[in-house]
Amino acid sequence: MIEINIPGFRHLQLAHLVLDYNGTLAIDGHLIPQVGEKLTELSHDLNIHVLTADTFGLAKIGLAGLPLDLTIAPLEDQAGTKLAFVSNLGAEQVVAIGNGRNDGQMLKAATLGIALVQQEGGAVETLVSADIVSTSILDALDLLSHPKRLVATLRA
Repeated sequence: MIEINIPGFRHLQLAHLVLDYNGTLAIDGHLIPQVGEKLTELSHDLNIHVLTADTFGLAKIGLAGLPLDLTIAPLEDQAGTKLAFVSNLGAEQVVAIGNGRNDGQMLKAATLGIALVQQEGGAVETLVSADIVSTSILDALDLLSHPKRLVATLRA
């Protein structure tokens, strides 16, 4: 668990990290370099879940051997599937990271939502649903490894 008190925002008790795959952890279906190492480090403090439509069909291969749970979302109502997944984990203990339009609801529901704008872009409605916007998955994951960065960004 990662516990962080952010004055004027909220006291976070994070137990789960929920991530999209394509556009978030991967570009064109291929895992971004160094992401595996960062996820492995974070797995000591958080249960990691990757929830994806798996557009390129490469998520299982890209994430093989990493300490996480992979769920392939059905093509229908992906946004609803991701929202239900976060809700079932207990949204108040979830940090969620994503970039796509189908990630917006899960970012809004999670106690901490981080939107990304990387090479595949980021949906505007997802950016608006997030608490933080980052331009790199490595930087976004580092926010969790270095929680004072979260305090600096989110305090009121």
